[in-house]
Amino acid sequence: MQDLTTGSVTRHLLKTSSYMLVTMLFQTLYFLVDLYWVGRLGKEAVAGVGIAGNLTFVVLAITQMLGVGVTTLVSHAAGQKDRDRALLVFNESLLLSAIVGLLFLGVGMALRMPYVTALGADARTTELAADYLLWFIPAMSLQFAMVSMGAALRGTGNFKPGMIVQTTTVILNLVLAPFLIFGWGTGRPLGVAGAAIASLLAIAIGSIWLSFYFISKTAYLRFVGRAWKPDFPLWRRILGIGLPAGAEFALVAVYLFIVYVVSRPFGSAAQAGFGIGMRIIQAGFMPVVALGFAVAPVAGQNFGARHPQRVRDTFRSAAVMAAAVMLAWTVVCLVFGASMVRFFSDDPNVIRVGADYLDIVAWTFAASGVVYVGSSMFQAMGNTLPALVASLVRIVVVAIPAFVLSRVPGFALHWIWYLSVIAISVQLILNLLLLRREFNRRLDPVPAGQ
Repeated sequence: MQDLTTGSVTRHLLKTSSYMLVTMLFQTLYFLVDLYWVGRLGKEAVAGVGIAGNLTFVVLAITQMLGVGVTTLVSHAAGQKDRDRALLVFNESLLLSAIVGLLFLGVGMALRMPYVTALGADARTTELAADYLLWFIPAMSLQFAMVSMGAALRGTGNFKPGMIVQTTTVILNLVLAPFLIFGWGTGRPLGVAGAAIASLLAIAIGSIWLSFYFISKTAYLRFVGRAWKPDFPLWRRILGIGLPAGAEFALVAVYLFIVYVVSRPFGSAAQAGFGIGMRIIQAGFMPVVALGFAVAPVAGQNFGARHPQRVRDTFRSAAVMAAAVMLAWTVVCLVFGASMVRFFSDDPNVIRVGADYLDIVAWTFAASGVVYVGSSMFQAMGNTLPALVASLVRIVVVAIPAFVLSRVPGFALHWIWYLSVIAISVQLILNLLLLRREFNRRLDPVPAGQ
């Protein structure tokens, strides 16, 4: 375990986020290379994988419900030097994750065809999305236990095992994908299904590998078989913290669903352009995601140790870092947006939609970075409901006008992008006001028993 309650807060943030950043950079490389290979299969393949990939946000929503609660409670226990409590939280989270993963597998496979049929712009896009999900749903179901293990380690300030395992599995995925997609060496090209199978194999290997970090009896967190029985009050506590955070990611899935429904009349090229733009944005956000993963345990341990000023200092330092990084990414997207989209597709309509999306939404990057850091602060203090309220307001600002405008003659997709700019600005203001309120309530002084 690493004690994050002493020493420079900024140094802790930089050190812990650097481990996550390595992982995120490799994950970014995977996103872009995978998209590049799929792009060689045509715009329908890009659109199909994009539609299937929307379920990633559903998985993120559910895993956030588990991971956020685990990181928060383990970091509080670590800050209070209560190892027994940390062990209990970790083992209970594994049991809960296994159950949820199995449920997701069953529901996902049952709803696979209705989902792709509802969103596909044409029959070919729908067929490719279904092929991809046949293997990608099992891959995603394996992530639940893996997320719980990584979240518990982060709560103790130990980011290195997750970095090593995640980085290696991403490299494995990168290597396997083109061989399976195009049939290199086998003569049996699997198309988009090959990309999903590569993910399934890599995640399976990563899950087994990460579990070895919890076998040693000297490990701060380890498997304790006798603890693997339902502790429903603790489950409620984990989910109570994580549910609002998970719902935030579910709202992102709602936003994507809205865009894909509204864009259906514009064809697969429009859906592919939006999908590429989203992948590019995700790639640029990886440093902020890494920073957010670092903020929660740093602030969480200091919250558990009753160091309110260090909690505030964590937010200030992280917000400045996030804004600076995302301003740089804004410039990159404004200058090279069309070129980046062109790298993944040579279809002029795909390039036009993707470039328009980046040109407009790029102006929200800095605000989104600060919002993400703010959400991590709510997680650290064990109250994620305010961040959910701000996200819900954002979706309402986009969703209702989007459906109304889509029925207006002359409707253009970039109207939705402008709505997104307005919505994220509103979310930032509301997020900061709610965070200040939370600081005043929970840090002056920190309530006993929290």
